[in-house]
Amino acid sequence: MSPSMPGTSRMARRRERHGRGMRGPLAWPPVPAMRSRRDEFDDYVLDAAARLESTCGRAFPAVEFAVEDVPRGPAPWEHAEVPLGRVYPASGGRPARIVVYRRPVETRASGTREVATLVADIVTEQVAGLLGVRPEELDPGFGE
Repeated sequence: MSPSMPGTSRMARRRERHGRGMRGPLAWPPVPAMRSRRDEFDDYVLDAAARLESTCGRAFPAVEFAVEDVPRGPAPWEHAEVPLGRVYPASGGRPARIVVYRRPVETRASGTREVATLVADIVTEQVAGLLGVRPEELDPGFGE
């Protein structure tokens, strides 16, 4: 076909220079290669919150969970060490917010199983602080 023929477009002819068609992604979405460490970490936080909510004997508080890469700076009530998570109390009609910091947690853990365990402990500890109880009351396996 020549570009001068009616009904042909220049773009249709130049799809791919070897004429094999359009190229697709190397791995499809259900393949684990498409999941980033950030996505996996988000899932750890959501799984820990869901597990805690299902096992919590008392009413689970209205709380938002968030993940940030690193903390912005030490809060006035914290020590000089880098926090792994923070709880922000409810204010102005907004629910309480629990933030887990991805990079400090990944730095302290040596593998994915350790990251998941540490995230579960952080979420349990922050919710316990929000409720004013000991973490062992919410999760009997806390710290193991």
